[in-house]
Amino acid sequence: MQPLTGFRDFLPADCAERNYIFAKWREATRRYGFIEYDGPLLEELDLYKKKSGDEIVRQLYEFVDKGQRAVALRPEMTPTLARIIATNHRNFRKPLKWFSIPQVFRYERPQRGRLREHFQLNCDIIGESSAEADAELIALAIDVVRAFGFGANDFVVRISDREFWTELLKVEGVPPERWEEVLQTIDKSEREARTKTMERLGALAGPVFEILEKGGESTKLNEIIDNLRARGLSDFATVDVRIVRGLAYYTGVVFEIFDRAGKFRAIAGGGRYDQLIAQLSDNAVSLSALGFAMGDVVLGEMIHENASALRQLEVSVRSDHAIDIYVVIAKEERRAAALAVIQQLRDQGYGLDYPMTPTKVPRQFQTAEQLGAHTAILFGDEWPSVAVKNLATGEQRLIPHEELLTHLTANR
Repeated sequence: MQPLTGFRDFLPADCAERNYIFAKWREATRRYGFIEYDGPLLEELDLYKKKSGDEIVRQLYEFVDKGQRAVALRPEMTPTLARIIATNHRNFRKPLKWFSIPQVFRYERPQRGRLREHFQLNCDIIGESSAEADAELIALAIDVVRAFGFGANDFVVRISDREFWTELLKVEGVPPERWEEVLQTIDKSEREARTKTMERLGALAGPVFEILEKGGESTKLNEIIDNLRARGLSDFATVDVRIVRGLAYYTGVVFEIFDRAGKFRAIAGGGRYDQLIAQLSDNAVSLSALGFAMGDVVLGEMIHENASALRQLEVSVRSDHAIDIYVVIAKEERRAAALAVIQQLRDQGYGLDYPMTPTKVPRQFQTAEQLGAHTAILFGDEWPSVAVKNLATGEQRLIPHEELLTHLTANR
């Protein structure tokens, strides 16, 4: 039996890697004053249809539950957040800086960097319309990637503004009902043949490609770059108007993070969605909002292909698996005494293991080393004293058992 296509088992080493990623995410976001929230794994299907239209259904794990309700496993976190904010925003001072680490599900064709389930970091700022908020969010996204050991030579944030393109569409007289179609074509232009993009754009191909080739000017984007420069982060970012983001709910500044070598899918992406909360709210709550998401799949691939980042990960995984102490029971008649000490040390916060069945002493020491213990405590003929051995240096001392905790604390 194998996991379903596009799903993963997490063996102990995989869990340790996942915990490492989550810990780095939490550490970086909290430095920026973000607080954690969560929501249900299952939502009403209408929440996603309201945001993205009926076509979204084919990308979802959706079904009718036993209460005859149309529901879906969450494919992303933003609609859940918008629903939560619309209901509870009066209880919180603005702006809100919230993050979550949801597991999300999409019924898509699995490929490199994209599975049918993954975990992702979501960071959002609610109730702040200034460009400072855009810069703050982008700075956080940069620092999240930096936390894994990557530098400016490894990745770049490409920043754009959908309003830059909508202004062009107004000038060219494109009716608003066609805007989303044109924006999605621009968003895909980097990934498909030029002739195909030109065919889709029609009369707009000339002005659009002129901008794509020369770049665009935007006072707002220049302000964000200047803000990042003041933080010492401008080497990580560039203005790139080719970034549009395919999701219709974005209303302003958008950005995506890519590895410099171009080997992977986008590491993260996001932007401003000032109208979504009102769109999903029954009481027409209007709050400016912006956010980004970063998945664990592409990030994990990047870590494994970067020597420095991988070393950092491996050190953390070894530490996650390691215990502090291994208790060696050389004489079975000492097991009861050993169990009493084991419980006492665990109560004091030590990570500790021992053989649950009679085992030869050399094998016990071998297990201690395999488990990464730094200390072994030997219960044998010396009782009521115990032998305490430093497994790194080989140094061994005989300690009366009633002084054991004091000795360990002094040498912790």
